[in-house]
Amino acid sequence: MKLDSYDLNILLTLQREGRMTKLKLAEAINLSPSACWERLLRLEQTGVIRGYHADIDLDRLVKTITVWVELNLKHHRAYDFNRFEQAMRMQPEVVECFATGGGIDYLVKIVTDDITRYQSLIDQWLADDIGIDRYFTYIVTKPVKQSMGYPLDTLLAARDTQTMT
Repeated sequence: MKLDSYDLNILLTLQREGRMTKLKLAEAINLSPSACWERLLRLEQTGVIRGYHADIDLDRLVKTITVWVELNLKHHRAYDFNRFEQAMRMQPEVVECFATGGGIDYLVKIVTDDITRYQSLIDQWLADDIGIDRYFTYIVTKPVKQSMGYPLDTLLAARDTQTMT
C-alpha cells in the first residue's frame, strides 16, 4: 500500500497520542476532518491500523516479573512447530512469541506474578510434551526502553530509498 505524508502523519500521531478525537487528529495533521476521516477509514479497512490499545502501567496494578525464554524444539517438522505455536497462543502469560532463524527456534516473552508461576508454566509445558528440547531463561531486572510504536518515518524512508535504486 502506498502511503503519502498525510497517511504517515496519521499513523505517527495515533502511535504517539493514541486516544484523540477525529477532529483533534485532523488538526494535528493539518487536514480537513472529512479528508482525515476518509484516510483513517482506509488505513483501518486495509489492515494497516489493526486496532487501538491502552498502554497499561502494570506496576500500578500488580507486582509482576517479565521473563524472556529462548526455546529449541526436539524436532523440526511442521506438526512440531504448529503444536508448539498453538500452545503459546493459548497461554495468557505468553505476551509475545517469535519464531527465529539462527541458533534458537523461538523467543518468548512471559509476564507473570512471580518466578514460581513462571517455573510452573515451564514444568507444565514439559509435562504436556509440546516439543521443547531446551530452554534458557532470562529474567528482566529493569526495563530500559519500551515502545508501543514503530519508527515509521525511518522505515518508510528506507523503503522509498530502496525502491528508487
